[in-house]
Amino acid sequence: MAIRLNSAHLAGSGMVSARTRARMIDRLREQGISNSEVLAVMEQVPRHLFVDEALQHKAYDDTSLPIGHGQTISQPYIVARMTELALGAGARDKVLEIGTGCGYQATILAQLFKTVYSIERIGALAQASRHRLAELGVHNARLRHADGSKGVPEAAPFDVILFAAAAPISPEHLIAQLAPHGRLIVPVGQHSQELVLICQENGNWVESRLEPVRFVPLLGGVAH
Repeated sequence: MAIRLNSAHLAGSGMVSARTRARMIDRLREQGISNSEVLAVMEQVPRHLFVDEALQHKAYDDTSLPIGHGQTISQPYIVARMTELALGAGARDKVLEIGTGCGYQATILAQLFKTVYSIERIGALAQASRHRLAELGVHNARLRHADGSKGVPEAAPFDVILFAAAAPISPEHLIAQLAPHGRLIVPVGQHSQELVLICQENGNWVESRLEPVRFVPLLGGVAH
């Protein structure tokens, strides 16, 4: 699927240069990310534009960074890992992201899926992300200010549902919003978290625990 980004925003110098991004891609390969489409998109999307200017020199480091309101942008590795898992669903029609944050993961997914639905409970973040994605020319992402824990039943079924916040337990109630081939990717736990993949095997929904992760907690309701 072709890169949709507005090319005027892809240039950079110094700590946000193409060379800096290339080093990030080399590191992702060393960490086990092998999907060529994921690596290409990760190299193209300007992560520095999703953080405050004072933090842009750290944008391509393998670390999460604060984006305000007690939220963070996930480290590049975990964004790439979850995106690889999402592509494992096969179909690329609709993906639902719960927890838009700064919009970085949604922008990555928008290069690989036909339509991205993304929900953010904090109004200020939802508004900022909507503006940022419009500037970047991302027009296939439908952002909502709402309680993401409920999903978007009216837009179901989804090929993938991906959580960008940690649920206390596996959100099995959202399996009803998945297509039969669909995948639910979610960090689960409170003090100790694991990345969990739920998908069908031989007609049954099976949960696989993949690796330790660290995310902000999933909260219900909406906030300004």
